[in-house]
Amino acid sequence: MSRYDVRKAVIPAAGLGTRFLPATKASPKEMLPLVDKPLIQYAVEEAVASGIEDIIIITGRGKRAIEDHFDRSVELEENLKGNGKAQLLSQMRHISTLANFCYVRQSEALGLGHAVLCAQRLIGDEPFAVILGDEIIDAPVAGLAQLIHAYKKRHGAILGVQEVPHHDVSRYGIVAPRTLSAGLHRVEGLIEKPAPADAPSNLAVIGRYVLPPDIFSILRKTRPGKNGEIQLTDALVELAKKSPMFALEIQGQRYDAGDKLGFLIATVEFALKNPSLGPEFNEYLQNRMSPSGERRKTRAVKA
Repeated sequence: MSRYDVRKAVIPAAGLGTRFLPATKASPKEMLPLVDKPLIQYAVEEAVASGIEDIIIITGRGKRAIEDHFDRSVELEENLKGNGKAQLLSQMRHISTLANFCYVRQSEALGLGHAVLCAQRLIGDEPFAVILGDEIIDAPVAGLAQLIHAYKKRHGAILGVQEVPHHDVSRYGIVAPRTLSAGLHRVEGLIEKPAPADAPSNLAVIGRYVLPPDIFSILRKTRPGKNGEIQLTDALVELAKKSPMFALEIQGQRYDAGDKLGFLIATVEFALKNPSLGPEFNEYLQNRMSPSGERRKTRAVKA
């Protein structure tokens, strides 16, 4: 195995999901269904499609449903088998064999940097990926696979980025780029949620990273920032001072499912792509948006 092979991925899943309350009061945000699969399964499937073998999920209190989802359910499997639902049975068994799963509990919500640091003992001295599960990337080549390919060539930390409207830069970590080739940049600086006037570009970090193990020693020394949290961005700024860091513009359609509107948009788009739901759902939407559809809706409400 080459020391540049990336076999492990960290998926932070210990957040409180406050933007989806009250739906997430007793259920993990990561288990919200995007059509017919929970959000976190899309992240896991992207990791597996990128060659990841070991997936470390950082959890917290009230997140047991995540572990249960990626475990076998013998009772459910027996029920499906007894009812002759062979295809569904195969799908359920496949979920538990996607990868080798490990779970680490983050005792307090101390930020993304702290969540990544929680995985240090399981990562060891290897490069690894970080995937934020509420960023869904629909691409012919998995978004993380694009980063890993670049990492093997550049041998430096790689951040996944995409252009965002300039007025939205205050929602993201923004890189100061020095362009090396089409879509690939050397990171000269990194600013967390800058005001539009202070942003060095409109290239936003979108929740995909390939990092060297050196990041852990930096995270251990990183002081808490806003809200008392250890910010991964702060550690990346220090890492960039010590070794080359790159930003790759990921090719694919990105959906920010971390808030209600983004989640609804992702739901519509993925439903339209679903072979069994798409045609009928598209017909419904067409009727819903047509003048006659509006009249039918009005009559139904009055009745």
